[in-house]
Amino acid sequence: MWKWSVLIVLAIASGYPALAQEKPQYTEDEGKILALENLWNRAEQARDTAALSHIFAPSMVYVDYDGTLRTRDQFLSYVKNDTSAPEQLVSEELSIHSYGEFAVVTGIFRGRWSKAGKTTTMRGRYVDTWAKLDGTWQCVSAQATLIQSH
Repeated sequence: MWKWSVLIVLAIASGYPALAQEKPQYTEDEGKILALENLWNRAEQARDTAALSHIFAPSMVYVDYDGTLRTRDQFLSYVKNDTSAPEQLVSEELSIHSYGEFAVVTGIFRGRWSKAGKTTTMRGRYVDTWAKLDGTWQCVSAQATLIQSH
């Protein structure tokens, strides 16, 4: 019995890395924003412009990875009319910084699209700015930059 007690104490004292890692703690608002980020990926993949229109503020601006500047309506039109088939849109390494009624989310996106039998993959970093407008979190600005493969 004594040996088991010593082994347990030593195991705890040595600190298993998996046990030592804690998940980040988010406020309720930060959790809502991160859920909206995830919903954005799913809605864009499904071409659900109705859902996207609720996520984006009417005055939202989007700077795409190629430098194209789009308004909310232009972005929604692009998503609706794009002829490629989005197979996967995933966000990774999300970080959120809150400033009262505003928040900034940074992350990495990975995407895979098919068009005319050809598959394209992209990986990039993004910055999304969120504002609490009339009690609802909406994206007011977004920017994406491709990460070049070396």
